[in-house]
Amino acid sequence: MSPLHLPLYSAFTLSILGLITHRTHLISALLCLEGMMLAMYVGLSTWPTETQMSSSTLMPTLMLAFSACEASAGLAMLVASARTHGSDHMHTFNLLQC
Repeated sequence: MSPLHLPLYSAFTLSILGLITHRTHLISALLCLEGMMLAMYVGLSTWPTETQMSSSTLMPTLMLAFSACEASAGLAMLVASARTHGSDHMHTFNLLQC
């Protein structure tokens, strides 16, 4: 294990723990998801240089694009829920209601 793996694993693990524990606001859940995606992006960016494979250099760029789409969809849900429910508290959401 290289010295870069420990901060990546700990950042990903802390983001998962933050997602599990900070469930009161939607924005905190979205920030924890972004932390997970950034840890995965850094891991995927360093992976081709460690394995000397140049064929997988496009994968981090695609993942970053999907992460940006996920962030914009999450912020759109945050704005829509704040307009309809008046706050971004997770306990006010009912997923079965249309």
